[in-house]
Amino acid sequence: MDEHDIRHNEARRRFELEAGEGTAILTYEREDVIVTFTHTIVPEKMEGRGIGGRLVRTGLDWARAEGLKVVPRCPFVAAWIERHPDYRDLVA
Repeated sequence: MDEHDIRHNEARRRFELEAGEGTAILTYEREDVIVTFTHTIVPEKMEGRGIGGRLVRTGLDWARAEGLKVVPRCPFVAAWIERHPDYRDLVA
């Protein structure tokens, strides 16, 4: 699995990574130029493989490409941004 396995499901406002063990997701809400990341969910059988981080990186890269500012309501997203200072400029 890599970032190319992650699908942006715009209709459901989320990024998804499907595997045999389930589907990991990063959900968001978008209003104008603000995207609020609300939840990161990784099924227990998929934990420990960096999937949550890959979802977050993909979502943040999308936000940057779209010229959006980010509100990290999800604690996992907020912590990930703190550990990756090159993404802090996205925070609204």
